[in-house]
Amino acid sequence: MPAQAEQGSKGRYVYCIIRSDQPNNFGPIGIGEEPAPVYTVRCDDLSAVVSDAPLGVLDPTRDNVLAHQRVNETVMTEHTVLPMSFGTVFKTRDDVTAFLKSAYRAFSDVLDKMENKLEFGLKVLWDRDAVIRAIEEEDEDIHRLKNQIAAQKGSTYFARMQYGRLIDAALQAKSERYVSEIFERLRDVSVAARANKPIGDRMILNAAFLVSRDAEEGFDARVKQLGASHDKLTFKYTGPWPPYNFVNIRLKLERA
Repeated sequence: MPAQAEQGSKGRYVYCIIRSDQPNNFGPIGIGEEPAPVYTVRCDDLSAVVSDAPLGVLDPTRDNVLAHQRVNETVMTEHTVLPMSFGTVFKTRDDVTAFLKSAYRAFSDVLDKMENKLEFGLKVLWDRDAVIRAIEEEDEDIHRLKNQIAAQKGSTYFARMQYGRLIDAALQAKSERYVSEIFERLRDVSVAARANKPIGDRMILNAAFLVSRDAEEGFDARVKQLGASHDKLTFKYTGPWPPYNFVNIRLKLERA
């Protein structure tokens, strides 16, 4: 009885969903101070990748989030994965099976669409000061205002205000041109793209790209070509990842 009671206090933490009609064990790589064994719960040809975890709200600590990502990235080496949002815990194994059954058609359709596709992250940063210097040389009005301010001929207040407005507009326009070019150049080597909010003043692009496995080398080569052709831009390229930005299953679950 004690063993049964202990087991009853455990829920099933779900990392992702895969297409598999066979039991799978991925080893002790799951969430927990001692990484929990990760295995599958099946419904027909769909399986949820799970580990045992305490019932209740799971804190999104660094270790827990990294474990969640580690499991998804391990599983994706052999399977197409539909990642679950962090913190999804079911009370019982039967609840996981019922969940798979209730949304079987939707999961199956999305798995078909995501088959053999990977996500890559691309962040593009620029040297803002170098870009401003180039704008000052290229734009006659901005160049004139800069010289006027430097010479300090009369009041420079309105000149500075106008200079600031023109620089901001020119930076925005140049950033948009760069971003448009990058998306256009990567269009034929990716399946889909998603732009996320840039972080900080130096970042002009924070994007995710969905790429077919057989196009991975072409996508990689195109990103390198883009990086080599823009000396004022820095390309930070990561992946492959599970399709976090394109599939993220969120559930509104009753607190256990």
